[in-house]
Amino acid sequence: MDLKTLKALKPAEYESAADGYRALADMAQAAKDHIEGTVAAGMREPLEGQAADAAQGELRELAGNFQYTRTECGVISTALNGLAFDLAAAQRKLEAALADARAQGFTVNPDGSVAYPPGPDKTDGKIPEGGATGGHGTPQAQGIGRQIAGLSPNPYAARAQDIADRVAGALAQATAADEKWAPQLRALKADDDLTVSARDWADAGSDTAGVRGAADPYLDTIKGPPKEGTPAENAEWWRGLSDEERDAQIAMNPASVGALNGLPADVRDEANRAVLAQKQGQFQVALDAIPKAPEDKYVFLASGKAANTVPTVEYKEWLRKYGEDHEQLTRSLKGMQSIEDRFDATGVEGLPEAYLLGFSAEGNGRAIVANGNPDTADHTAVYVPGTTANLGSVGGEIDRMANLWRGANRAALGDSVSTITWLGYDAPQSIPKDAPFSHYADDGAPAYNQFLNGLDASRTVDTPSHTTAIGHSYGTTLIGSAARQGDLNADDVIFAGSPGVQVGSAEQMDVPKGRVWNQEAPWDFVPDFGRLGHGGTESGVGGGVWINPSDEIFGAHQMTTDTSGHSDYWDRKTTSLWNQAQVVAGKHGNVKLED
Repeated sequence: MDLKTLKALKPAEYESAADGYRALADMAQAAKDHIEGTVAAGMREPLEGQAADAAQGELRELAGNFQYTRTECGVISTALNGLAFDLAAAQRKLEAALADARAQGFTVNPDGSVAYPPGPDKTDGKIPEGGATGGHGTPQAQGIGRQIAGLSPNPYAARAQDIADRVAGALAQATAADEKWAPQLRALKADDDLTVSARDWADAGSDTAGVRGAADPYLDTIKGPPKEGTPAENAEWWRGLSDEERDAQIAMNPASVGALNGLPADVRDEANRAVLAQKQGQFQVALDAIPKAPEDKYVFLASGKAANTVPTVEYKEWLRKYGEDHEQLTRSLKGMQSIEDRFDATGVEGLPEAYLLGFSAEGNGRAIVANGNPDTADHTAVYVPGTTANLGSVGGEIDRMANLWRGANRAALGDSVSTITWLGYDAPQSIPKDAPFSHYADDGAPAYNQFLNGLDASRTVDTPSHTTAIGHSYGTTLIGSAARQGDLNADDVIFAGSPGVQVGSAEQMDVPKGRVWNQEAPWDFVPDFGRLGHGGTESGVGGGVWINPSDEIFGAHQMTTDTSGHSDYWDRKTTSLWNQAQVVAGKHGNVKLED
């Protein structure tokens, strides 16, 4: 970077280009939303057959292309703003140095050196000669240069040296910015084909990380969210950002934005979908890199009259090297596809648009999926799954809330409904090993309370939503812990197959009297398991007896349940599901109770 180039530079042109990419990103997002929410959704119900399926596949690919465009344009916009910020900072330093040179009558030469006039006063009977001095790029060289200039009989020499060093520093800063951003911008080129592959999405994640690191000086000027802020504080922070600042936050910090309770549902959804797509790409690339398992996995060994199946030596070695990673990647990708499947089900039997309000592939995974927009819904249900729930199995939990949405939507008689699957905690993964312990519920309960509070903070209509907290199995224990640890921000509570909820009565659930509902199906042994000591509260009668929501002493309404076993409470066309739908829709008088 030379003096002439830096003087003539117009950072505003880069900012204008950034605005153009941001506008393009908004157009791509609008096109994606229209394709998914209007075109594809409108075709699903009336059209069937191979041609319709093929058309849906093409629309999914097109929507994915627009999502990729949105993500990459957001990254490019931030990169250009970051480049403009860095160059403008260097240019301001140069302009200040040039202004000081003019004020003192010095001349800054094209090579950056500074010419100064003869001294104003005689020294040893002579006027000190004028001269020129070049700037130094390092602090050490600048220190030596200042010492030498200070020895000059001409007082202008030291002043000129200072200005020359400032000019050199500005040029060095601009050169560093150019060298930093050139490879980042070159890396933002997409493949020259029309297919957005898993590797493309994986590269998008790398692009985001690279630009985020390079853009730190620019991003530091954008106020971040409050540390450990409440949902209300998060909402206030978001409202205070400009459109450019919001887009930069979504582009650079999608996982953080997507996790913030109190932000609008559509904002969290956009951010989390970007994270989902990038993780799908990264995990698929990693899975594809694992060598295939050997075809001959097992051999039969005869032992007396019996034959045993044992792994081959080759398969055992493959399992040792790759088995755990292969299982984890496969399970996580299955869960991610389940979320995508719910996106694709919009419009089927009237299902509304889905919102991804939380997502993480770390550990057992996280997924918070809403049917319908909770920011505007008249009735909202937030369902907590129980033991063995994880990202890989989240599809079944999402289906349960889709079934409940259909039933509650019918019961609501025109009111809007949102049903949410909240897998926002580490659920126990083993009934005998993990479920007897309460720390899973205790650790997850504060996050559940924060999520419920966030639904209030992100409301975009004046009226509050009627909110129902629903728990299944160990999920009921978490909801009870949430009521015990804080204020459960709900109007109704539904328990299904509960082993116990850490409180001894319905009155301790932080909801109006008569608004706690329970279901226990025949052949559901989990409540009996809970009565042996899991999650309940000792009643003080009979010795060793633990109160469960199914017990009369607890005080919950016992809803009629016509399903059997532990997992069928949300089966379609059942009284079990119908009763839950009445509660969610606020039609309490319609609920059928056990005699």
